[in-house]
Amino acid sequence: MPEGELLGVFALTWQAAVMLGLGGLLIYLGIARQVEPVLLVPIGMGIILANIPLGGLTEAGGFLAVLKKAGIDTELFPLLIFIGVGAMIDFGSLLERPYTVFLGAAAQFGIFGTFFLAYFLGDGGLRLFDFSFKDAVSIGIIGSADGPTSIYVATTLGSKYAASIVVAAYSYMALVPIIQPPIMRALTTEAERRLAMPARTKKVSRRTRVVFPIVTVLVVGLIAPKATPLIGTLMFGNLLREAGVLERLSQAAQNEMANIVTILLGLTVGGMMEARDFLRPETIMIYIMGVVAFAAGTAAGLLLGKLMYVASGKRINPLIGAAGISAFPMCARVVQKVGLEANPHNHLLMHAAGANTAGQIASVVAGGAALVLVPFFA
Repeated sequence: MPEGELLGVFALTWQAAVMLGLGGLLIYLGIARQVEPVLLVPIGMGIILANIPLGGLTEAGGFLAVLKKAGIDTELFPLLIFIGVGAMIDFGSLLERPYTVFLGAAAQFGIFGTFFLAYFLGDGGLRLFDFSFKDAVSIGIIGSADGPTSIYVATTLGSKYAASIVVAAYSYMALVPIIQPPIMRALTTEAERRLAMPARTKKVSRRTRVVFPIVTVLVVGLIAPKATPLIGTLMFGNLLREAGVLERLSQAAQNEMANIVTILLGLTVGGMMEARDFLRPETIMIYIMGVVAFAAGTAAGLLLGKLMYVASGKRINPLIGAAGISAFPMCARVVQKVGLEANPHNHLLMHAAGANTAGQIASVVAGGAALVLVPFFA
């Protein structure tokens, strides 16, 4: 056997070296800087494993290839993740503060803005990139800041950039603590950020909490049937949490299942970032548009938050609008952090969680609506 087939260093290209460096950077950010380590460390290791020359992990039958076929191509991983996410979410913040629904809806602007941009750059306008209508819709879903929804929509529509879209969505979800704060500070004043809000409002009854996931599935499923797998698994997980008699299942969904699937999903997403596919003009543009999508969604939520700030007589802190994108619970934590920087007595977490959970539902509805509408236009 030739020496070059035994030693990967002889097959190492500059593209693979760049990707190995990127994988190392994500691991560094996760461990040393503690930037969403649960996501960045598995993704970073997946990148390294996928780009080791002659490693064979992404070839047919390889470890990462098997995970992709079993969990991404079948859409299994995102649905299992949604059960875990649903079991973790306390929709009480949303039910106590119904007005946060509007913040969650406004933050989905990033989806539509990014879709129009991608389509204009592709088949719908300048034709600078090979983006079809379905590709543009799939790219736009990055703006939902919802990894499972991005996987589901991109694979269902059969986008040829599904791998890049999934990687972009999860990478930027992990980088929310870096992307959002500068936008939040730029679009709000010091006085607005200092505004304190009461920690709690009216308590939600247990009956309401139990009925909410069931009603949500029925309403969303009947309006946007294509969203049923996503909203159904999300609300099933939440029903496990709120039922009061399924503690073992709820804890298993929140911990064992969510942790295992997160590890596998992170490795798989990182494993989809192969140098030969990743370092291309279209892929790089998808990453650029991913930043635009997150920024646009954050800005739209903040601007509606500022409108609410004025309309409420300065009783609503506009920062909570940034949590309208559905990266749960990262966005709510970022809002809390920025709010505390302006006012050490400012506790916005519960208010931001209301917008954050509203954004989670809104992103699923947007993804389902996209799947329903695409056949009429594509």
